[in-house]
Amino acid sequence: MNTKSLASLALEQGHGIVRLAPTWVPRFYCVPGRRIKLHPDDYYALGSARGGFDERWLSSATPADNGPLTAPDEGLSYITFEDRCGMQRVLFRDAVEELQGVLIGERLWNAHRCWPMYSKFFDNMGALPHHVHHQDKHAKLVGQNGKPEAYYFPPQMNNHGGDFPYTFFGVEPGTTKDAIRETLVNFTKGDNKITNLSRAYRLEAGTGWDVPPGILHAPGSFCTYEPQRNSDVYAMYQSLVGDQLVQEELLWKDCPADRKGDFDYLIEVLDWEANVDTDFVAHHFMRPKPVKPPEQTPGYVEKWVCYRSTYFSAKELTVLPGQTVTIKDSAAYGVIFVQGHGTLGIWQAEAPTLIRYGQQTSDEFYVSEKSAREGVVIKNPSATDPLVMLKHFGPENPDLIIAETSCN
Repeated sequence: MNTKSLASLALEQGHGIVRLAPTWVPRFYCVPGRRIKLHPDDYYALGSARGGFDERWLSSATPADNGPLTAPDEGLSYITFEDRCGMQRVLFRDAVEELQGVLIGERLWNAHRCWPMYSKFFDNMGALPHHVHHQDKHAKLVGQNGKPEAYYFPPQMNNHGGDFPYTFFGVEPGTTKDAIRETLVNFTKGDNKITNLSRAYRLEAGTGWDVPPGILHAPGSFCTYEPQRNSDVYAMYQSLVGDQLVQEELLWKDCPADRKGDFDYLIEVLDWEANVDTDFVAHHFMRPKPVKPPEQTPGYVEKWVCYRSTYFSAKELTVLPGQTVTIKDSAAYGVIFVQGHGTLGIWQAEAPTLIRYGQQTSDEFYVSEKSAREGVVIKNPSATDPLVMLKHFGPENPDLIIAETSCN
């Protein structure tokens, strides 16, 4: 059976909603925070050379970039369904290429010819190094897209805050480019102390941040839900985190060959004015905002949790105990369940307690634009427990009004 017929059959069987298998991504420079529900024996299932699983990618048609050991399908989501021959699967990326607007909507297909975002759970025990995701003009030099991203800290995924629940953002106002450049020159001399020139913010569950490309950031140790553009471009600017040295090759990652060793280029990569913004919190912090007034949402609560970017957006939907609701959206979306059990359309859906590596779950789905517009029936049969899910959308969501002011 060819890819097109598999993809079409999956969409038909799911009545416009397809189920996705968990997509685990290791990072050799990270230590898992153990909050993404993998079995304790499975966090290093690929061996010590690959590192631990501290990321689960969601609704991804974007391959991970993890060096020479990266598997061909690493980072890519699979659609799964059952037929008379047993469990079938097809890459979500291939299904998008075959079904095009039928799956993601004509608006997105005509504009991008792909599903142009993905989300992830990022789950590290400690902080990441101060690093940057490139803007379009720099990413295109190495054949990639620029990478805006956003963070939301789901309470359900943060039973502990990890070793360092603070994130450094940007550069302390008044700092000079020469001062940052000096830290980069000192990258191989031990601790380059670049975060001495930044500000750290304490993380709060149930809130989030918008992080456009070109802004330095050292994510703290909360488990983070991260909608982002379809890119894995980055460069590490901090040489030492805790007691762990960062390899010099990561300083020059995604740098054009003819600019490697050029520290001025590393400064050019930064959006300097955004980094030294004196109103950084007002422009980037996100507290959830209701999608509609409470009187218009009987049986459920829906909030925008990522709403400052045109490249993607995200909602948190809570269906109250014992309620059945019909939810309409103007765009296709991926969805991950983080609490409770119930049904999503024809599918049984539940947030699992423990997942073995390679196990199929019923917590992740993708809703086609047609089904989203017609409305998805969601049922929560529990008498006590809310049914909570996170929904990630592609660019230019017709339902989104971009926030430009403080949401403290």
